[in-house]
Amino acid sequence: MIPRNPGTIAGDLLNFARGFCMGAADSVPGVSGGTVALILGHYHRLVAAISHFDREAFSLALARKWRQLAEHIDLRFLVALGLGIGIAIVSLASLLHWLLENRLPGTLAVFMGLIVASIWIVARQVQQWNAAAGMAVILGTCAGYLVSSLSPLVGDPGYLYLFFSGVLGITAMILPGISGSFVLVLLGVYHHVIGLVKALPRGELGVDGFVQILVFVSGCAIGLAAFTRVLRWLLEHYQNVTFACLLGLMVGSLKRVWPLQQPTAETAAEKFSHRVFEFVPIDQWSQPIWPLLLLCIGAASFVLVLEMVSVRMYSNHNANTSLIDGK
Repeated sequence: MIPRNPGTIAGDLLNFARGFCMGAADSVPGVSGGTVALILGHYHRLVAAISHFDREAFSLALARKWRQLAEHIDLRFLVALGLGIGIAIVSLASLLHWLLENRLPGTLAVFMGLIVASIWIVARQVQQWNAAAGMAVILGTCAGYLVSSLSPLVGDPGYLYLFFSGVLGITAMILPGISGSFVLVLLGVYHHVIGLVKALPRGELGVDGFVQILVFVSGCAIGLAAFTRVLRWLLEHYQNVTFACLLGLMVGSLKRVWPLQQPTAETAAEKFSHRVFEFVPIDQWSQPIWPLLLLCIGAASFVLVLEMVSVRMYSNHNANTSLIDGK
């Protein structure tokens, strides 16, 4: 892994940059912030830090032992990472909102490229291919395909639906290979949430919109606290099967981001969250296919290059550490 660099400005900047990359990824329904954390080498530290919001943390808070609490939950790391994630999401919300409204096929082509590259990265985490791993891939693929075939919610979501969307979305966000934003797309709330985030820094959010954001964020917080311990246990005891299942989910979910789709004639004039989309056969697609193919390949190449650079940084760090230890 990339070194932690605890307690230094350089370490804080590094973790902020990591968070920004995660936030950028989680804004896009195609690549998981968890996958980015895995690529950049801080995934296990992130899971461990979040899972430490436990009884010991609660006891330290009651005893007002703030320094011990900060060390227990790796607070400095989480703050720097969280700032990066938040700034990335807010700054990219308007751009993604516009792209989905006006450049849907090209945007979906990019999403598909990101998922395909992420599939390759997650597949490399499966260290042993056996019957259990194979079955996990098959089950994950079937589940991903079935979920992708669900009809998204049409219309504006209610508070309870937003809350549980936050729970499921944040759970997916910390899973390598599963995009939290993609889950929100499946649930039919992605465009709605992006619209709320877009309006927040502009001061265009009304009371109801502000309450909706609070409800969604509350769902995210509860989902994160509840699921992280389960995830940490799965990675410690069943890492191989867990990654194989995640791989299958990603493969099965590719259907949702197929670029050749368009709104039905009946809903084309509606706003984005009310449109119903249908797939278009390749021979009936009226626009050139090659720009979409280039966008898909470019997005996949970007992820793979980022992963290659991360591996090289990791190798250089190990080499430097070995030299120091040899002295």
